[in-house]
Amino acid sequence: MAIRIDEAEVRCILTRASGYLADVSSHSLQPYRGCSFGGALCGVGCYVQHNGLLTRGATWGSFLEVRTNAAESYVAQYARERCWARRARGRFSVFLSSSTDPFLPHERRLGITARVLAAMLEHPPDAVIVQTHTDAVVAALPALRALSGVCSLRVHISIESDRDSLPGLPPPASSVARRLAAARTLRKAGLRTVITVAPLLPIAAPREFFAAIANAADAVVIDHYIEGDGSPNGARTERTRLPAAMEATLPGSTSLAYRERMVDAAAAIMPGRVGIGREGFAGRYAR
Repeated sequence: MAIRIDEAEVRCILTRASGYLADVSSHSLQPYRGCSFGGALCGVGCYVQHNGLLTRGATWGSFLEVRTNAAESYVAQYARERCWARRARGRFSVFLSSSTDPFLPHERRLGITARVLAAMLEHPPDAVIVQTHTDAVVAALPALRALSGVCSLRVHISIESDRDSLPGLPPPASSVARRLAAARTLRKAGLRTVITVAPLLPIAAPREFFAAIANAADAVVIDHYIEGDGSPNGARTERTRLPAAMEATLPGSTSLAYRERMVDAAAAIMPGRVGIGREGFAGRYAR
């Protein structure tokens, strides 16, 4: 799929968190609008494709808006939003990112996320949660280590399954093996690293999968689209090709009962290190 790339300056790069993220962080930050991973496996069921304010009528994965002044906008908002967050939410925490990936292939050339991380080092929030679908996060390791010295930092790497393909769907943006290796690298470097199995897809060998995660990360979060896509009973995702591919691969995997079985499997391997849904994204591990 051809991707249209545009540049834009934004007035406010920090968005006060609401909905699913309200209990996870005080703010979200999107260095890009759109996502060039929209044509990959993670893009098939991505909830953002249903947000008309973000897509503006374009097909998900077909556009990317580069927010050239993201770092400068963060600095301009910093004092006001930190004050609001500490008063209203208890601390100033930033989720990077919820509707794009901070480490898209274009980031290597454009460096928008890199400049945001540098701005955060000079003007640190109380906490940062970095969320990505790609092993390219490893390139930011020096910046992330520096940032972890001035604020609480967690790096979330999405690995939805131990499979690199589902029938009729595109491959992932980054292979399972490469993402697990990235998690091991980050954790070895001293960064708190979490694997987010979100949305949960059919897992071929649960025991082996969660054992690999236990060796690569500090914790795991398991989230099913039924509760995680921001619509009643996963209605948004039900309109995509993802549920049919899941059922074709493993009947019953589109139910919350399947999530509970996978939570039990994970807890048997890594007790006390398993989070569920938004509680897990917020850093609370109930199992």
